[in-house]
Amino acid sequence: METIKYYQKDNLTIIWEPKKCIHSGVCVRTLPKVYDPKGTPWINTDNASVVALKRQIDACPSGALSYIVP
Repeated sequence: METIKYYQKDNLTIIWEPKKCIHSGVCVRTLPKVYDPKGTPWINTDNASVVALKRQIDACPSGALSYIVP
């Protein structure tokens, strides 16, 4: 069974699919206060705006990070 994680920020739902991740590090370099590979949970949405999160997720080269906005 594939693991899929969901994180919430206001009306934004972030979806992380670890099996798709190619570990390019774009997320960590772009928003290091949000993405902490050693943290639990590793995504802390409190540390960025919805706009910044969407911009970073749109730059994810593997598609491991995506989002839903109602």
